[in-house]
Amino acid sequence: MDELRNLVEVMAKALVDNPDDVVVTEVVGEQTTVIELRVAKEDLGKIIGREGNNARSLRTILAGVSTKLGRRTVLEILE
Repeated sequence: MDELRNLVEVMAKALVDNPDDVVVTEVVGEQTTVIELRVAKEDLGKIIGREGNNARSLRTILAGVSTKLGRRTVLEILE
């Protein structure tokens, strides 16, 4: 599942002003994997995007890749 974590990390670093502050952790459950994304407070709006468009896009890409890998994955954006 490292590839999903790396995918989220690369996408998040491309969106923010402080890429060094991007932290992605992975919590693996029995049926679902939760990818937790933390960014600097001033970059939170860039990750979420206008009306949540960036966050929705990140989740859509992650869902497509995880489906191809046969897993269920959820992206959580944390403050």
